[in-house]
Amino acid sequence: MSLLTLLRKRRSVRRFLNNPVPQRTQARLKEACLRAPSGNDIQPWTFYFVENPTLRATLSKLKPQHAGFLRQAPLCVVISASDKGCDTWIEDCSIATILLQMAATDAGLGSCWVQVHKRRRADGSSSEEYVREAVGIPVGHRVLCVVALGYPALEPKTIPAEKLLWDRIWRM
Repeated sequence: MSLLTLLRKRRSVRRFLNNPVPQRTQARLKEACLRAPSGNDIQPWTFYFVENPTLRATLSKLKPQHAGFLRQAPLCVVISASDKGCDTWIEDCSIATILLQMAATDAGLGSCWVQVHKRRRADGSSSEEYVREAVGIPVGHRVLCVVALGYPALEPKTIPAEKLLWDRIWRM
């Protein structure tokens, strides 16, 4: 599949079939994450592939809105990084995350990014700390997001080219 075809097909999916993501597919997703470029090739990231239903249910409570669907996703990936000596950890993890999502689309999976960094739980506590503690991420590591992955319950519709925001592209 061409890159532009993948970009057209990728949509945020929040409803998944109750089918596990095969280990062979997970291996491809892991490779996609690890092939991401990073500033000065520091590769500050760590990826936590979460299949455990209890832990997925815990992650679904990381913030009051827009995370509940993590409970039903057969696979969640927590994207974390050390910010020690790396001032581009957010950018590096963001690039790796979109490559994960594109690899998922290529494998017939749906995905949805759930922002964690700079988000708060209903009680005002840090979503980042909540996820770090739930997953067992070492102190000093940051959490950018959690990506829900699985086979889509509904086929997402693509956005027609005429609905893209072409007025935001300037030629100089």
